Order: sequence, then structure tokens, then C-alpha cells
Amino acid sequence: MAALTRFLLGLPLGLALVLTPGPSFGEAASKKGKARAASVAESKRAPNKKRVEPVRRAKASAAPARKRAGKHKAAESASPNTRPSNRSIAPLLLLPRVISCPSDMVAVAGRVCVDRFEMSIVDAASGDAWSPFYTPDPVRARSVFDFYTSPEAPPTLLENAPPLPEPPRAALVPVARSQSGVLPQGYLSAVQAEAACSAAGKRLCSEAEWLTACRGEAQRDFPYGDKYERGTCNVYRESHPSALLHNDASRFHDDPRNHLVEIATRPFLQPTNENSSCASRWGDDAVIDMVGNLDEWVADGDGVFLGGFYSRGSRAGCRARVSSHVRAYSDYSTGARCCKDPD
Repeated sequence: MAALTRFLLGLPLGLALVLTPGPSFGEAASKKGKARAASVAESKRAPNKKRVEPVRRAKASAAPARKRAGKHKAAESASPNTRPSNRSIAPLLLLPRVISCPSDMVAVAGRVCVDRFEMSIVDAASGDAWSPFYTPDPVRARSVFDFYTSPEAPPTLLENAPPLPEPPRAALVPVARSQSGVLPQGYLSAVQAEAACSAAGKRLCSEAEWLTACRGEAQRDFPYGDKYERGTCNVYRESHPSALLHNDASRFHDDPRNHLVEIATRPFLQPTNENSSCASRWGDDAVIDMVGNLDEWVADGDGVFLGGFYSRGSRAGCRARVSSHVRAYSDYSTGARCCKDPD
């Protein structure tokens, strides 16, 4: 009797254990399917991570190579040497006052003195002009010349290519000059431009100062008016010197012959004041070539140059802006001009 009682009392618990439902086939399949999908997704993501890393390493290792003579390429937007920026700068408000400026500068907006012409470089001690075809660094200039006269130099594809100019041999303490009728200084970094302006008792222009000066007293988008006019400024030319010399517009930007190449019977780089139609008017004076001829560095910690150079395909006028290079960068297209606070 006791045994029967124990059996009857334990019967509900046993039935509960037996009848408790487990996961259905559909639920199990669903869980397995989700697990398999997650595994496949993870397997697809993992190789992407592995592929990206070598690309980053390749770009980082490529940066030092750009410093070698003849290996100069246009910088890539993802390179460590680039700093992209979409920042927009407003021009300065014009002040109704007269300011006094040195004779080689133009009074702009009642606020600032701006060099009339793009920068050329002379030596502080001798006053001798530096070559506009080489960066104002005698050691670097000699290494560039040695490369382009060596067996490693790329063949020149242009028929009747200009001869390679000799670099100056003298020591150099660069000083900026604003002079009419000379070739402006290309192959210039922002660091070099800033030092040359400082040695002349001036400074690099701020972006707002530069933009205001370029737009002229009438504050228009181009030095000459409101719309792009082909040929009025030395910009958007027919070709690119590296493309003509080496069949590759992205390389050999330190070749000293770039500025000497002629197209349509005109050299790419023009002397200062030769293109007087590209004039940003301020009263009875004007700042010349703020659009075209050479890009111009301004005082920006991240590195910015403005205005476009002769082969840049830009119709942006005074708003042409490049912020993709650090301040130590230079090539044949980079120049500058100085500013100064009024007396």
C-alpha cells in the first residue's frame, strides 16, 4: 500500500517531464540558419580587414619616395602627406580709409599691403637672383640636377625639348622680392615662402587677405570680372609640361625644364607683369596674376595654396583652392607672394 501511494504521488512529476515540449524542428533550423548566416557574414568581413592594411602600409611607405629627385608624384588624398579640407573663407570687409604701403606693394581694402607681383628670390648677402627652376635649397637643387643628368633620368619625349638649366652654386639665404619682368619662383614650399617673406620684413598673406586682394575693389569672382574668360589669366592652358616632356602628368614635377616648355609659341610660365589683363584693381593700382601663372601659398597651418597655376584645369578664379599638401611640399607649380601690415 505504501508503495502504491508513492507511485501515485510521483506520477504528475514524471508526466510533466515527459510532456514538456522541446524546441521544434523549425525553431532549431531557424537557430542553425541564423548561426550559419552570422558565420558567413563574419567570414566575408574578415578578409576585407586584411586587404585594407597592406594598402595603408603601401601608401605610408610611398611618402618618403616622393622626396627623391625625379620620383615626384601628385599626392593622393589618402596619403599621410595630404590634409583634405572643404573650408570656405570669407573675404575681408573693406574699410574706407587710406593706408600707406611700400612701393612694391598695393594697398588693399584699407587693411593690408599685398605684393604687386608673385615672389622671386634673391640671396640676402649678395642680392643675386636665385633660379626660378629649382627649389631655393642649394643641396636639393644640385641633387635634382644630378638626377636629370644621370643614366637614371627618364627619356625626354618632347622633340626640341629645352636644355636642362644649371642650378646656382652659391650659398643662399632666401629673401622675397616683388619685381616686374622676372620669372616668379616656383618649386617653393610654404615653409620656404614664409622664411623668404620674413627676411624681407613681410609675411605670408592670410587666406582672407589673399582672397580679398584677388577679388579687387569691386569684389568680383575673377580679377577682371564676374565670369571666367579663357586666356585673360595664365590658367587652364592647352596641356601640362610633364605630359609633354615625359608622357605622364603625374610624375617628374621637380624637372627644372617644366617652366621652359612652350606650347602655342608661348612658355607655360610667364614673367611677372607680362599679363597685365589679369589685374585685381585697387584704386589706380593693381595686384597682378593672382589667378594663374603659379599657385600661391598662404599662411595656413595645414598647408593651403590658392589661385591655380598655368596648367590647372580650374575656372574657379579667386576661389581656386588646394589644401591637399603639407607645408613642406613643393613642386614646379607652387609659388607665393607676401603681405605686410600698413605703416
